[in-house]
Amino acid sequence: MRHGKKFNHLGRKAAHRKSMLSNMATSLILHKRISTTLAKAKELKKYVEPLITRAKEDTTHNRRMAFSYLKNKEAIIALFGEVIAKVGTRPGGYTRIIKTGFRLGDNAEMCIIELVDFNELMLKDAKPAKKTTRRSRRGSSKPAETTAAAPAAEAKTEEPKASEASSDSTDADTEEK
Repeated sequence: MRHGKKFNHLGRKAAHRKSMLSNMATSLILHKRISTTLAKAKELKKYVEPLITRAKEDTTHNRRMAFSYLKNKEAIIALFGEVIAKVGTRPGGYTRIIKTGFRLGDNAEMCIIELVDFNELMLKDAKPAKKTTRRSRRGSSKPAETTAAAPAAEAKTEEPKASEASSDSTDADTEEK
């Protein structure tokens, strides 16, 4: 019986699967974003995130453990250098999977897996969404300020009386602005 065995073998033998995940993890760390199928991306996420967590503490033991998974010196240097510099403050969730549709040949679901803090487009979208104040007509948290400011604004915008000359009224309007 196979109760509780929820491991996706990805249609490969163990050695092929381990080397494929190692190569994909190396590519993800070096290039910060790769395109692959959804099933491989989900398995890659389980493979890479513990490595990034281990890389937060830069010791010889952690470097050797990461090297046993990645088997690439450039990837280790990038992981313990620039990746941890950006992602080191996060408590987890270092990767993002974005679905891109279906592959033309076999209709496999494709996606992009990327490291979270390296996508400049999403970071730009997140910055303008700062704190916005919402003004509603019903009730506000500071009723005294809004009611006091409204009559003062109305007093400033009153137009001059019709008995004054029309040229004087246009001059007064331009001076107030």
